[in-house]
Amino acid sequence: MMRALLSLVLAGPLLMAQSDVPTFKVDVVSKTVNAVNYKAQGGSTKIDFEGTSLMPGASGEAKVESRQAVTSIEAKFQGLTPPWNLGAEYLTYVLWAISPEGKVSNLGEVLIDKNGKAELKTTSEMPVFGLIVTAEPYFSVTRPTDLIVAQNELRRKTEGRRFVVEAKAELLKKGEYAKLGNPLGLTPDLKAQPLEMYEARNAVSIATNFKADKYANDTLDRAKSSLKMAENALAAKKDRKDVITLAREAVQFAEEARLRSVAMQEDEFIARTKKKAADEAKARADADAARKAEEARRAAAEAAQVQAEKERLEAERAKLEAERARLQAEQAKAQAEAQAARDAAARSAAQAAQAQAIEEQRKAREAAEAAQREKQELRKRLLDQFNAILETKDSDRGLVVNIGDVLFDIGKATLKQDAQLKLARFAGIVLNYPGLNLASEGHTDNTGSAEFNQKLSEQRAAAVRDFLVGQGVAADRITSVGRSFNQPIADNSTAAGRRQNRRVEIIVSGEVIGEKIGQ
Repeated sequence: MMRALLSLVLAGPLLMAQSDVPTFKVDVVSKTVNAVNYKAQGGSTKIDFEGTSLMPGASGEAKVESRQAVTSIEAKFQGLTPPWNLGAEYLTYVLWAISPEGKVSNLGEVLIDKNGKAELKTTSEMPVFGLIVTAEPYFSVTRPTDLIVAQNELRRKTEGRRFVVEAKAELLKKGEYAKLGNPLGLTPDLKAQPLEMYEARNAVSIATNFKADKYANDTLDRAKSSLKMAENALAAKKDRKDVITLAREAVQFAEEARLRSVAMQEDEFIARTKKKAADEAKARADADAARKAEEARRAAAEAAQVQAEKERLEAERAKLEAERARLQAEQAKAQAEAQAARDAAARSAAQAAQAQAIEEQRKAREAAEAAQREKQELRKRLLDQFNAILETKDSDRGLVVNIGDVLFDIGKATLKQDAQLKLARFAGIVLNYPGLNLASEGHTDNTGSAEFNQKLSEQRAAAVRDFLVGQGVAADRITSVGRSFNQPIADNSTAAGRRQNRRVEIIVSGEVIGEKIGQ
């Protein structure tokens, strides 16, 4: 009996930034596993499963029976530890059949109980295959990882023809799911919810990271919809079987979306590669045509030169032709001198025009610098004037005037008397500069609900805008918007930080004050 060699190729989906390289780069490594031609013998036989270095305590056995169309497999395992011990992104195990040609087939999910045991009944259409068990992020994956925890080992009495073959199968390298699956790194709580829920969330997250929202959005939406229904059913404490059914449906849709996304990205890469090759071929053809055209031009020039020489010799032999040539030469000389004079005058005029252009550029530059200085001076003057009323900072967006929370009634959008007095003084300054634009932005801390904070931030921003409009500021020069607690300037975990975050900022900008001081 002979040992079958299966070379396993580890293919990690490494996204590349360049447009002229494939979407996925494949790294190759070899491993071995026994393969058997079960069709050659027929009937049933038994094989063992042996744990790998990743899980040496794992073991198992399987009854393999060759039938007319398929081969049935009844497998039992023990000593399997939770898959998330190998990485938070791995939630389950899958049994795979690998053919000598490198074809892999997902034979089903290996679900372990609390004692690390599992049973699986399945079938395979392959006549010759080896069996491995790998850790996976969800049950419906179509390509195994390289986290092989168990593989088949043949008994002395195992029936079937064994032979040496060389095959290649693509496996996802360990770590490729680390940045995609189980993003929160949670250890599944299988008492609170089924494992299938974690797999469904994992599958949708992985499909999204494979850009399925761009290339297979309709299928991804179905996955998300199924996941949402599963989440709702879980929250409503509906029958556990219904929750599992919806979760597994979400996993299947997510894997379909991921596969479509990968295929379309590969198609785009092939199209880009073909276009690049066509463009290069066209460039080569254009260069070759240009070269031939230049060669033809040179040949024509040489022929013309020969013809001119022949005509000159003929003219010299004829006296009358020679005299006429002399007169023509004198006339040509006079014309050349006149042309030279015109050329000199043109050069002089061009030089004068160039000097004038340089002078105009200098004046324009000085005028621009003076205008910029004026803007900077006005910006500095306004910064000082605003700071005398309310805390003001210079920023790339403009001058930021800060109206603190103490200038409003607690939890309300009503401006206190002190705030109104300060804003009236602020408006008096703004009215002197029609070119200024204002933006009132309300901010809150993270106390309370998002809806309440959004509404309060909008009301406070609008209150400031309405007051300034009432002071004479044109309504089309000022806008208002609520930012809720999405743009904190301090730590919301402290009272002082929350007080700083409760504010209304007036952003003062406009062409008349230019850019940030110092830029």
